[in-house]
Amino acid sequence: MMKKLIVLCCAVFVLPVLAAEPDMGKYNKSCAVCHASGAAGAPKTGDVPAWEPRMGKGMDALVAAVNNGLNAMPPKGMCFDCSDEEYAALIDYMAKAAK
Repeated sequence: MMKKLIVLCCAVFVLPVLAAEPDMGKYNKSCAVCHASGAAGAPKTGDVPAWEPRMGKGMDALVAAVNNGLNAMPPKGMCFDCSDEEYAALIDYMAKAAK
């Protein structure tokens, strides 16, 4: 019984962290096309000052902008199989300082 409780506790705390990791295949296939270079005014991946005002709007607003398209970004950001959770993880990745 104790082992099951430990496994359950680990799952509750570890899985959300793992789920927040972006799918780099999806980033490379869709996001990187513009966000790696800043094409069409897209904020560059890892450019924290460029992302700060956007992040200040809140994740719900950013995910809605991806779903609906914004400026030169087409709806869904060309990732038609991304979930809202995946968009959020990709946005978080792009908004953080480059390593």
